[in-house]
Amino acid sequence: MAKHIFYKGQALWSQMDPNMHLRHSAYADFCAQARSNMLQEFGLSLAELNAQKIGPILFREELKYYREVGLNEIVEVSVELSQFNRNNDRFSFRHTILKEKDVQAAIVEVDGAWIDTVKRKLTRIPQSWMEMISKLPRTDDYVEIGD
Repeated sequence: MAKHIFYKGQALWSQMDPNMHLRHSAYADFCAQARSNMLQEFGLSLAELNAQKIGPILFREELKYYREVGLNEIVEVSVELSQFNRNNDRFSFRHTILKEKDVQAAIVEVDGAWIDTVKRKLTRIPQSWMEMISKLPRTDDYVEIGD
C-alpha cells in the first residue's frame, strides 16, 4: 500500500507520552529523518548542504492524527513533494505515517524554504540542485508555481 517510504523504525520508550502513546514531537522527528533520508537518496547529502552553506527551514508544520502509535510499534514514513515554487524555491512536503498493517496513523504537512546558513537569510538553491528536485516523489495533487 505505502509508497515512497524513506524511514522505518520502532516507536521507542523515550518517545512515549504519559498516556503511553507516541508523543507529538516524535511524529515531527520521524518526518525530519524521512526528509533527510529522501534528500540523501536523491543526491543531496548533509555534506553537500554544508558545503554550499544552505539548509532547509520550516515555516509551518501541521499534524493530523488518525490512529495512536504505541510502544514498540513499527512505523513507516513516506515523503512526497506537494508544492514547489520555482520563483523562490519554497517547498511543501506531505508525509504519511503508517503503523503496522498499513494503518494510517498521521499525515504531516510542512512548508519551507532554504536559508543561507552564514548570512541567516532566505536564499535560492543552486541551479544544479534543480535536477534533484525534479526527481523527488510527488503527491497526486502536486502544484508547481512559477516558470
